[in-house]
Amino acid sequence: SIVLVLCISALPSFSQGRVVREDESGFAECNAFFAGRVPPDGFAEPFHVKICQHFNKEPRFATLYSTRDKIPLYSAFKYSKPAPGEEEQWLVEPQLDDPDSALREMVREADVAGTVANLGASQALSSDYVDSGYERGLLNPGLLHEGDFQVAAYTLTNAVPLSPSLSQSWHRDVARVVEQALAPHCSQTDALFLVAGAIPSSVRVKGRVSVPESLWLAACCDAPRGWSLGLLKTPSDENGLADLTVKELEKRLPAGANLFGSSCGGDTQSPEAAEAALQAVRQIHSGQRQGEQDSSLVRKVLGVIATPFVKLLELLVSVLVGLLKLVLYFLWLLTKRVAGAALDGVCSLWDGLVSYLKAIGTVLLSIPCDVGRVLVNICLGFLQILQDLTSLTYRILSIPVGFVLHLAAFPYRSLCAIPSVLRDAAAGIGGTVSLLLDATAALVHGFCYLAALVGRRVVPRVSSDE
Repeated sequence: SIVLVLCISALPSFSQGRVVREDESGFAECNAFFAGRVPPDGFAEPFHVKICQHFNKEPRFATLYSTRDKIPLYSAFKYSKPAPGEEEQWLVEPQLDDPDSALREMVREADVAGTVANLGASQALSSDYVDSGYERGLLNPGLLHEGDFQVAAYTLTNAVPLSPSLSQSWHRDVARVVEQALAPHCSQTDALFLVAGAIPSSVRVKGRVSVPESLWLAACCDAPRGWSLGLLKTPSDENGLADLTVKELEKRLPAGANLFGSSCGGDTQSPEAAEAALQAVRQIHSGQRQGEQDSSLVRKVLGVIATPFVKLLELLVSVLVGLLKLVLYFLWLLTKRVAGAALDGVCSLWDGLVSYLKAIGTVLLSIPCDVGRVLVNICLGFLQILQDLTSLTYRILSIPVGFVLHLAAFPYRSLCAIPSVLRDAAAGIGGTVSLLLDATAALVHGFCYLAALVGRRVVPRVSSDE
């Protein structure tokens, strides 16, 4: 924040809005904007703050600001010279919200966001006017000034919420009256003191900023043959501008209000000069009203004449709009179809590309697996060959061992086999003898049987022959 303060202070053309201390007299150096250097009386409230508006290190006008209503109660200034409006650069006063702020000058709201404590607690901000239906109307219109005086007028401490039409009429009427009536009827232009103010109401923008119930302007020509007068504008009569004496105007203000007192010429005021200035104001206002009436009549006549052409033009416009809608709808459908086809093609291409990449990825991933599988098979083959060689070697080495073992066991097995062989031989011989006996017996039996059979055959035949 210190760097920000230094950067802002270094700007060559910067608006300073110094809050006047209580121990200072009036508005300090801005007392020069009041007749006789005496500010108005009757506006002493705890929530009223005096501001001496500066620009380029010079005082430009004075403002009494209400921190409760968050609008200026009045701004005192001098008429300099009218000029076209420049670019608006709205500023805020940091000291209103933070008396301890190191910023002793007005700054752009965006430049101090987050650096000033309670910003907006005692003054209006630009955000209060956003989407509110109200404009920032200047009590001290920038159109009455040129150069630095005009730039200094665009501060939120000099603005009140006004409807767009009321803001336009206020700036227009005040500029015309001051430029065409008041200034020409003051023998010394530098002696024309102006105080523009607003009377707060209970209506508030976004619950914060008071909407004025009326606007007023008090003028004092503090010169030989001087004069003073007042003007009042109400929202109910946006195009009207009531002319009053200063005393009559003070009755519309808070009780005890005294705008000029004896500071505006005193007994040296000229009633004739005041009347002349007042007549000039009324002439401007009546001429404005007449011009508005004439323009209204002309507008009515032109409206009657132009109505058929306007209707025909509206018909043609509606037909053209309809054709344009059809063309746009056709183009939209065509674009939609083309975009859909293109999108489908892109999607198909994308799907094919994804599938191709997926297949390539699968093949690439399978290559290491196949290589690993081949290597494993090769290793298994080598192991099998090694196993076979080992088995063959074992078998080759095991033949002599078996032969030696069998040869060493031959005597033992031969001796052990002799009893078995003798037993088997005896059994064989016994069997052979038994077989011979059985064969002999069977042969004898056979012969006996044969003899018996022959005998039975022969003996009966002999018997029969006998």
